[in-house]
Amino acid sequence: MIDGFLVARLLSDWLFGYSALISIINPLGGALVFHGMTQWLTTQQRARLARAIALNSFAVLVVALFLGSRVLGFFGVSLEALRIAGGLAVAVSGWRMLDEEPEGRRREDRAPAALDTAPVERMAFFPLTLPLTTGPGSIAASVALGAERGAAGLSDLLVSAVAAVLVAAAVAASVWLAYAYAAALVRRLGPQGTLVASKLAAFLLLCIGAEIMLTGMAGVLRSVPELRG
Repeated sequence: MIDGFLVARLLSDWLFGYSALISIINPLGGALVFHGMTQWLTTQQRARLARAIALNSFAVLVVALFLGSRVLGFFGVSLEALRIAGGLAVAVSGWRMLDEEPEGRRREDRAPAALDTAPVERMAFFPLTLPLTTGPGSIAASVALGAERGAAGLSDLLVSAVAAVLVAAAVAASVWLAYAYAAALVRRLGPQGTLVASKLAAFLLLCIGAEIMLTGMAGVLRSVPELRG
């Protein structure tokens, strides 16, 4: 009975955390941007870079899930402020992608000249992991998930910790697969399909940013009566 309850709790926490983070990170949309920024790489280099980004993303998410709320407390930053700031950053990124003109392809054509002198390993963390993959939105969501995790006992603490690690691992694996097969995805979509998919991904990113900000503002409004009291 107890074991079954713990397994159900673990599955529930994993599904909730994975669905929340995967919708924000959007590996398929990120894969389109990743391919545009790494067209000058060979297939082997792109696969190695995708694996490095996945490992970096796993590390960032684990740190945010376990230590994010403590770091915020140390600097005196509230969770609502993080949500509003992170949501604003995500919304701005989505708007820029949505408002980008087709001539942006010319910038992508010039990108290799600016990036081919940079070591692939140095690109793995910035800008491809942060902020392209695990940006402010996913970090804010991870901190929120970690802060809302209650631990009434040792068993709950263990279940929450295992679920957090599994969530980060599943998201990182999704990122790895999407980025590693980005070239195949672009070939299948074609130029027009890639443009449509990138615009849809940008619009979803804008909506996600607005939702994160609304969640933060709702938390601020709920705290107003308490401050008056």
